[in-house]
Amino acid sequence: MGAGSSSLALESEGGSSSLRPNLDDIPESSVASILMHLDPPEICKLAKVNKTFHGASLADFVWETKLPSNYKYLVEKILGQNPESLSKKEIYARLCQPNCFEDGTKQVWLDRNSGKICVAVSYKALRITGIDDRRYWNHISSEESRFNTIAYLQQIWWLEVVGELEFEFPAGTYSLFFKLQLGKTSKKFGRRACNVDQVHGWGAKPVQFQLSTSNGQQASSECYLHQQGNWGLYHVGDFVVANKNTPMKLRFSMMQIDCTHTKGGVCLDSVLICPSEFREKLEQF
Repeated sequence: MGAGSSSLALESEGGSSSLRPNLDDIPESSVASILMHLDPPEICKLAKVNKTFHGASLADFVWETKLPSNYKYLVEKILGQNPESLSKKEIYARLCQPNCFEDGTKQVWLDRNSGKICVAVSYKALRITGIDDRRYWNHISSEESRFNTIAYLQQIWWLEVVGELEFEFPAGTYSLFFKLQLGKTSKKFGRRACNVDQVHGWGAKPVQFQLSTSNGQQASSECYLHQQGNWGLYHVGDFVVANKNTPMKLRFSMMQIDCTHTKGGVCLDSVLICPSEFREKLEQF
């Protein structure tokens, strides 16, 4: 009697434990509905929980909420593909990589955490005083550049750098910067070194920066170049995109045209455009 009761109790316990719900019992559609409210890194982490979560993490409607409003434009212009031929997760993953366009002189990528757009323009896409004259400029290979090459100014009297970009930005506020460094970087015995012997002339007059847009926005700033031995992002100004999916043309410049003195010893890498909210974490660029 006692043994029978004990056996019955064990069977009852075993039966009740097998009926307990677990993560595998949650419908994939329900998991996907939860994932769409999370950030991309969190979605990728939860995709490893089990097959249900993995399947839910592949749902198009989950990733479409993370993509910028102009993702179809990016897929066609930058990736050169039909947006309908790729899953939304694949589109997101590929756009998070640095994607070159216009003969490799420009790059666009998405911030992995937020899906916000960033654009970089190489100095090779800019109009620069005397850039083809080796008396003034050297083109130097550099691992510190997104484009693997920088321009080094030895000496010049009149400096003017002008660039243009036509691009379809999602709605938001963006900041534009010139990436510059005083001094020429090299490696000695595997360690980074920066020669500042040729740096001169930047303390006499400030550099003038200007930005204008095709819809009439304008911004300007000026500052003395001061960042010796390290790259600095010099803020030109901000612009607002109100109408999404509408191309906007930007024109930007930096000038130091006081011919009473020469200036030199500066490296020019690129122009960076990113959401204004990123200004506090620009070290990663």
